[in-house]
Amino acid sequence: MALGLELPRDGSTVPKVTLSPPGLLLLTSFLLHVEKGRASPTRLVCDNRLIQKYIGEAKDMEVKARQCQALPTLSCPTVLPLVDLSLQQWKSKSNETKRREILCDLALLVGATAGAQGQVTQECVAKPLSELYQRTNSFLLLLQTFSWEAGPWEPDCSPRSMEQTHVSSIFITYRQLVQGKLRFFFRDLAEDLRKQGHGGGREPQCGAQ
Repeated sequence: MALGLELPRDGSTVPKVTLSPPGLLLLTSFLLHVEKGRASPTRLVCDNRLIQKYIGEAKDMEVKARQCQALPTLSCPTVLPLVDLSLQQWKSKSNETKRREILCDLALLVGATAGAQGQVTQECVAKPLSELYQRTNSFLLLLQTFSWEAGPWEPDCSPRSMEQTHVSSIFITYRQLVQGKLRFFFRDLAEDLRKQGHGGGREPQCGAQ
């Protein structure tokens, strides 16, 4: 019987899957039994087309917001994570370190989006902001289901950040995060699964979606 993963939209927690070294043995087992869904871990790791779809959506939200006439300036600045990426440094990090770094960025981005929503009244901006909040919150909840260490994730981190008063900066930051860290994170997981499959003498169960 397949285990369904439903991402809650009311802020409730999702089941945590704890993975222990070596490798991604438990992750593989988890992926094989997660019911396929729109943003399921299975598809994000195994099917590169899905993360490309989210990149496209991020670009669309950014364009929609910029099409609004006289974009409002936020009276109360939002604090956004700095999500620039050095590939050399990224490759030297463990998957758990990458996951926690992205979680910190997402948590800050969710808070910034919520703060902006409370200050924006224009429908042409409010709608894409609402979509952005739902997407960032879904990724935040989803990544909490992956863990290489025991214990729940606590948002006690302090990522590099900067204050912004321009609404467009929120959309730019999200797009950069999806294009950069999130895309490489799921690509790294897929590569680990492939290596694990070859090491075991057979291909991993990460086929076409």
